[in-house]
Order: sequence, then C-alpha cells, then structure tokens
Amino acid sequence: MAEVVTLAFGIITVATLIALLLIARGPVSPLLRFASPWREEVVAENRARALMREMLSPGEYQQLTKFGYLEVPSPGYEQRVYRIPGGGGLVKVFDRGSAIMELCLQPAEPLPDGDVVVMHKLMILGNEQEYLQRANRFAPGIISLRYQHL
Repeated sequence: MAEVVTLAFGIITVATLIALLLIARGPVSPLLRFASPWREEVVAENRARALMREMLSPGEYQQLTKFGYLEVPSPGYEQRVYRIPGGGGLVKVFDRGSAIMELCLQPAEPLPDGDVVVMHKLMILGNEQEYLQRANRFAPGIISLRYQHL
C-alpha cells in the first residue's frame, strides 16, 4: 500500500512541476504554438464565410447551402451556366442543360472555401474570356471516372 501512495505522490509531483514550467514559460508554451495555426485557420474561414454572405444574394447563398454549389449564368454565352462547388473541386460548365466541360482554376495561395467561391464568381462575371483561358479544361466527368478505382 505504501508503494502505491509513493507512486501516486511522485506522479502528482511531476505533473505539478510540468504545469509550473508551462506557466513560467508564458503564452508561448508549446501547447499554444500547436493551437495557433488552427485558430488562424478558423478565423480565416469565418471571415471568408462572412464575405461570401455579403457577396452573394440571399437566393445564391441559399442555393449554395442547400445544394453545395453556386450556379453563375454566363455573361457572354446564352444558356451557359457555371456550377461552382462550395467545398472545392472542379467548376462544371453546362450549356443548354448539358455538361460540356469541367474547369480547374486554383489560387496561387491556399484560400478558405468561401473565398474560392467568391473568386470564381467574380472572375466569371468580370472577365469570362480570361477565366476560360486561365482554367485547365477537362471533359465532363473524366476526372471522377479516372479516380473511381481509389
């Protein structure tokens, strides 16, 4: 019984010393360093979501939350629609209701999903021709067919 009490006392003493060491090191403790990038990512996601709500009409935002994508009508091609996914992925292009291609266009630096949705919408509406020139084009469904075996 005395051995158990001695062991418990030793564990409590070591835990107390570790806690005092972390407190003495201040706010730059190792635990906080690991939490900081995660916290920054959450803040960035929240800012992106707020900007997206501001930039989309209520109907567009509802479509995005309900279906997981935003449809942007082409300013230059009648009956063409760009389907922008809300969670990343290829932009699907429909003409007269039929899928005609999928587009891949990534920002140079990683961005939160909300910022990427807004980026695609603004690029399509601002300069559709440049958007199409910059994007990598794929036949509709070819990427998903390629990775079905994984």
